[in-house]
Amino acid sequence: MTRSVVDQDVTSPRAARALPPEEFHQIFVARNRGVVSTEDQARIAAAKILVAGCGSIGGSAVEPLVRLGFRRLVLADPGSYELTNLNRQNATVDDLGRNKAAVAAERARAINPHVEVEPVEQGVTEQTVDGLLAGVDVVIDGVDVTTRSGLAAKGLLHDRVRDRRLPLMTGWDLSGTQHVRVYDYRHERQLFGGAVTRQQLNEMPMWTLLARLVPARTVPRDLIGLIRRGLEQDGFTFPQLVQAADMFGVIAATLTARLVTGRPVPPSATVDVHGLTAPLHQRLRDRVRQPLEVASLLLDVTRASRRER
Repeated sequence: MTRSVVDQDVTSPRAARALPPEEFHQIFVARNRGVVSTEDQARIAAAKILVAGCGSIGGSAVEPLVRLGFRRLVLADPGSYELTNLNRQNATVDDLGRNKAAVAAERARAINPHVEVEPVEQGVTEQTVDGLLAGVDVVIDGVDVTTRSGLAAKGLLHDRVRDRRLPLMTGWDLSGTQHVRVYDYRHERQLFGGAVTRQQLNEMPMWTLLARLVPARTVPRDLIGLIRRGLEQDGFTFPQLVQAADMFGVIAATLTARLVTGRPVPPSATVDVHGLTAPLHQRLRDRVRQPLEVASLLLDVTRASRRER
């Protein structure tokens, strides 16, 4: 019996790289069959995806996208890897000092040598944003929110994505929780769902911005206490864990596949891995206490924002 192309055993790098691109692709995605239809796999392969920001959340999306069968990626990030990134970002000690978009592109090609991937080391700027969005179907926003320059880049990106009526998703690492928000600018006309304007991104106190962009109900109890203490500190940095960062990649790849195959997606998706793995009594206790602690946190944020003005 003659074996089909997708049933071939390719067991060496040389043999894999020698395959014609389409034959490589058929074998590469063979184990998707039955879950991903032939028609949907073709749509995934044809779609062009922009990953803007290749750090914690954006960087975690690249590998799942490639393995799912996406073949056209634009990766943008002006930053380079530091040692403190390695607890959660897809890099090694050998990547320290290297540009994040370049490393992610290299990793994508190592998985699929036929992937069309364009790293843009300047990131999202007035000079690059239109080129980044050319021909793109879905945008994954992983732009840094810890600096004013990052927030300005995020506002610029959302503004131009809205002009082009494209769907965009972003995420928030919240201890062991990943909160993913989809802004479908094909239908939604207000930036960030009306939560903030571009001017407010530049002027509003940082804590107020975060309170508007991140639903309070998604903030886990272990992070609430840290934030309340951080309100009194200069230079407070949020803890970020690999559990939350990697969850973004899984969720983002799934949402992106649904979008390019014409399926509906929810406006948000939240997964709390700490809660899922905690014993029942702890989950029940957190469910009771979390709303009260969130209310206290919001009051503290309001006071801190007044001091910041």
